[in-house]
Amino acid sequence: MKRVLLFVATNIAILAVITIIMRIFGLDGYLTEKGLDYRALAIFSLLWGSVGSFISLAMSKWMAKKAMGVQIIEQPRNVDEQWLVDTVKRQAQAAGIGMPEVGIFPSDSPNAFATGMKKNDALVAVSTGLLQSMKRNEVEAVLGHEVAHVANGDMVTMALIQGVLNAFVIFFSRIIGYAIAAATRDERGGSYTMGSFIGTLIAQIVLGFLAAIIVNAFSRWREFHADEGGSRLAGNQNMIDALKALQRSSRTEPLEGEFAAFGITSGGQVRQVLSKLFATHPPLEDRIAALENIQRA
Repeated sequence: MKRVLLFVATNIAILAVITIIMRIFGLDGYLTEKGLDYRALAIFSLLWGSVGSFISLAMSKWMAKKAMGVQIIEQPRNVDEQWLVDTVKRQAQAAGIGMPEVGIFPSDSPNAFATGMKKNDALVAVSTGLLQSMKRNEVEAVLGHEVAHVANGDMVTMALIQGVLNAFVIFFSRIIGYAIAAATRDERGGSYTMGSFIGTLIAQIVLGFLAAIIVNAFSRWREFHADEGGSRLAGNQNMIDALKALQRSSRTEPLEGEFAAFGITSGGQVRQVLSKLFATHPPLEDRIAALENIQRA
């Protein structure tokens, strides 16, 4: 749950900051003396919802490098690093994208992720634990999975979906905040503007988590397509073997923040309905079964 909560919290925090800035500088012109201007509110919501989402995406590579301690391979220092760079280069060419940055981050768990704002300016990183615990054919499949994420444009697609949902969150949170403020003022008097602001922030947080459920449902669907892409780039059996290796691992740790949605981590056992709703990845057994069906077809 930690990786999901961090992902959701980052987006919600950006929306909250935008809300506060708009209030301080008086840029929220949708609130008039006669009440809400719904047309102005819709334009405001779409604009700033998209801005918040793409700010998160633009920050993703920087966040990954800082939070995970990713060391970019600029000049390979050994045979293994050279193999990593060569493998990603070959897969990127086959997928028709620019060469991503390749990095390694310290973690005993077998993890990997891809992130970045553009297909031709992405980052693919693997953990030291993955390199130590997996065979080369399995690592190659993991890299293929991440390159497929980039080639499929998953990062931008996720940002677009998040942007649309952010717009809905902003729009309805302000309507809810306005209604709460109106009811509170009728009963208690006091500042209408402050009541609307506080109500909006509370509604925005709640709706933000509901929006995350939809985003994560899309993320789970997207994982199957990245597995298919990885199987084309590295071989179907290699992709199955890589997922089975993850399945055997009992030490997989969660990825952090925005780039959690682009990882290959197994994510642990799902024990509660809430965990299922917020899971960014489908169960590994389902992913393996999907690839085995492709193999039999």
